[in-house]
Amino acid sequence: MTPAVRHCTSSDGLSLHALDWAPAPYAPRRIDVLCLAGLTRHARDFDDVAARLAARGHRVFCPDLRGRGRSDYARDPATYSPPQYFDDLRAQCVAARLDAFAVVGTSFGGLLAMALASVMAGSVRGIAMNDIGPEVATEGARRILDYISVDRPAADWAAAASELRAFLPDVLADDPQGWAKLVRNTYREAPDGRLHFDWDVRLSAGVRPGPEPEIDLWALWRGTARVPVLVVRGGKSDVLSAPTLAKMRASRRDLAVLELPGLGHAPTLDEPAARDAINAWLARIET
Repeated sequence: MTPAVRHCTSSDGLSLHALDWAPAPYAPRRIDVLCLAGLTRHARDFDDVAARLAARGHRVFCPDLRGRGRSDYARDPATYSPPQYFDDLRAQCVAARLDAFAVVGTSFGGLLAMALASVMAGSVRGIAMNDIGPEVATEGARRILDYISVDRPAADWAAAASELRAFLPDVLADDPQGWAKLVRNTYREAPDGRLHFDWDVRLSAGVRPGPEPEIDLWALWRGTARVPVLVVRGGKSDVLSAPTLAKMRASRRDLAVLELPGLGHAPTLDEPAARDAINAWLARIET
């Protein structure tokens, strides 16, 4: 199964890339799914998830945010900001003719999913949040921002794999094929013969604390009350803490939760338990 490649143009003239997985023709037609990757990640992170859901009858749309993957890097780094991301996503959804859909968001993508539930309230029918919540643990956020904001060229793929395993020791179990995919989705080959991060390192400035008031993430969380929500947490996550998850549970009796022991930030969502949880969440939306 091969996705179609989609492009649209942002309001400031950037080419925005996405992968569009058509539902299998032999499967019953199900709700569309929008997949939003983590802060520096891109559409290819969802290849396994998207292929599986497409085989079940879902159309799965996986965009690259500006500055990631195959989308253009911003001319002005100040546009690496939530308002611009929302504007870009609206443009991509309109161009793709996505009208009603469920959103799967990993890490930063989960925060965007909460916001989309307010910005595009008539379209968002459910949210699955992967290892993220309305409070982001300071230690994990600092670890990630410090790492992603500086390019760290690798001499070859073996060196790149070693570097990534040191930074993300608990993302995958003993899965050589999974690690190979993760490394390939993290680095790109450059003209200098070395491997570089597949994102614009300037984008981290858009999420670092600044003089502007912080977004009230708990207000966004309360705004999701009208739709079914699934939260997936890695049991060793340093981004979504156990106390924050407990507060989320207390605020919503209907909240579906899956914790994956032994995994850190963030699960791939291709774990067997995650597959089952996502299927059950989508079934709730469709009933």
